[in-house]
Amino acid sequence: MDIAIYIILSLIVGIAIGRYLLALLFTKQTQEAQEKVKSIIKEADQEAEHLKKKKLLEAKEKFLQLKSEHEKEVSQRNNTISQKENTLRQKEQSVNQKLENLNREKQELDATRKQLDKLVEVNESKSEEVEQIKLQHIKQLEGIAGVTAEEAKNQLVDSLREEARSQAISQIKDIVDEAKLTATKEAKKVVIQTIQRTATESAIENTVSIFNIENDEIKGRIIGREGRNIRALEAATGVEIIVDDTPEAIILSGFDPVRREIARLALHRLVTDGRIHPARIEEVVAKTRTQIEDEIVEIGERTAIDLGIHGLHPELIRMVGRMRYRSSYGQNLLQHSREVANFAATMAAELGLNVKHAKRAGLLHDIGKVPDDNPELPHAILGMQLAEKYKEHPDVCNAIGAHHDEVEMTAMISPIVQACDAISGARPGARREVVESYIKRLKELEDLALSYPGVEKTFAIQAGRELRVIVESEKISDAQAEILAADISNRIQTEMTYPGQIKVTVIREIRSVAYAK
Repeated sequence: MDIAIYIILSLIVGIAIGRYLLALLFTKQTQEAQEKVKSIIKEADQEAEHLKKKKLLEAKEKFLQLKSEHEKEVSQRNNTISQKENTLRQKEQSVNQKLENLNREKQELDATRKQLDKLVEVNESKSEEVEQIKLQHIKQLEGIAGVTAEEAKNQLVDSLREEARSQAISQIKDIVDEAKLTATKEAKKVVIQTIQRTATESAIENTVSIFNIENDEIKGRIIGREGRNIRALEAATGVEIIVDDTPEAIILSGFDPVRREIARLALHRLVTDGRIHPARIEEVVAKTRTQIEDEIVEIGERTAIDLGIHGLHPELIRMVGRMRYRSSYGQNLLQHSREVANFAATMAAELGLNVKHAKRAGLLHDIGKVPDDNPELPHAILGMQLAEKYKEHPDVCNAIGAHHDEVEMTAMISPIVQACDAISGARPGARREVVESYIKRLKELEDLALSYPGVEKTFAIQAGRELRVIVESEKISDAQAEILAADISNRIQTEMTYPGQIKVTVIREIRSVAYAK
């Protein structure tokens, strides 16, 4: 029992002592914290005082700097104002000096004018005396000559005028004769130099092409069973294919060089590939036609580049390429146009005219012969309209339209293009009118049949002795095909002139296609 009381008392005493010690410790920590806070506040006050002093110094320095700059600027302005004042003062002094000089000169001029007035009065009195003496002398001379002074003057003037007129007429005649002689010599010189400086070629277009084959067995494959392959090829290309006894050769006949070239390339592909049947023939001909169109554009671009002509419309470039497959009286149209372009450029250079316009007009002068749809217009007028449509220079358009005198020549290069066209086409062997008229007749024959509704394609073959007309089966019946053949033959008889007879064949084909899947 005593032990328990002792333990309890000990615990109470320990707790009291611990609380006392804790109170002492807390008091000590509180004092340290307060001292630390006071120290921080003191340091903060010192730092704030330091920053305040620093900012005051900076503000003073900034103020002094701005004050110095302002004083400097004011000083510069004052200097500038002083300089301007000095300049104005000097100008004012100069103006005053000039005014004084002007006043002095005015006084001198007034004095001089007075002296001159006196001299004039004296001279007038003397001149009156001289005039009277002169009049008396003239009257004496008139009495001696028997004519008045005015009549003598008129006679002298008339005499001098007649003499001057006769001399002028004589000189003008000499000048005109010399100019004509010189102009003729210079014109001949320019033409001769132009012809000599341009290399020429003679290119005669034929109406047949030869397709060479390795052996005659290929002929049978080209003809096909009952001639279906050759008929399909002729229908697709519009070219007559002649397979005769000529060894290792097949003749392609047609007036259109583009068609003959398509037929030749298509035959070459078919023979190389080995598959020859109507469907394959149509496929190859279509691909070949696309290839020829691409080549036409390439030929046009290459021609423009070779001649140094830039900025041609794409459609004009295509027409230039198609010239390769056209002929003018048997002369290759592209070669002829290139020659005219070179001739015209040379002449324009010799005469000091625009070389680029002359060359451009020379290349495009026969562009009206290219379009397939041949309206009832001269090719020069059609070519001029095409050039105007594609924004060519007015001088170029006039040269194209006037090279056969269909329109009036308004450009300096127009007579040059006309002369160069004659130079290129008039040399021996360059042209054959027979071929041109023959091709024109075949073209008219095809256009006549093509004017009927329902006609899809027309081909003049066998040198124009046969006209094949392919019609659309949906629009033309068998009975209508017979009537169409008769109508076309009657129109040919009444509207066209031709030797012998022309066979009109109307072809109407129906195809039924099905696919097995």
